[in-house]
Amino acid sequence: MEQQGKKITHTAVARTAGVSTWLTYTEGIREHIEAAQQRQHPTTPSPARTRSTTATLRTELELARQEIRTLREDRDRMRKAIQHQLGQQLDALDTGHLTARVDELTRTNQRLEDSLQQATDDNHRLQARVDTLETDLAAARTSLRRMIREENTNR
Repeated sequence: MEQQGKKITHTAVARTAGVSTWLTYTEGIREHIEAAQQRQHPTTPSPARTRSTTATLRTELELARQEIRTLREDRDRMRKAIQHQLGQQLDALDTGHLTARVDELTRTNQRLEDSLQQATDDNHRLQARVDTLETDLAAARTSLRRMIREENTNR
């Protein structure tokens, strides 16, 4: 890259090499990239600035770790509070009340089953009555036709 006159950056080196940029910041590689950058641009950053940047990054990393620890502690504390409250709610339910409710629902269910059975029996009885009435009606029509024919033939 240096011979081709391309600008040397950690990102450009990583792309050219087909690796992650974090690899270009590791010891041993970073120095070579910085040396190539120095040869391209003779202005050198002061070592104090490099140490300052490293110290800043380490400080930020430590702050981030502390924040993560705090957030995890908050999460755990809230989880325990919710579990405690849920336990209290479950304990507050009166099992006698629940038993009475189950009994009530069972009785209601039995009444509904009885009503359904009664309606089914009534339906079968009424269907049988309809069948009988249809048969009687058909017989009455046949008899009426016969009477009308006899009346017409006797005239």
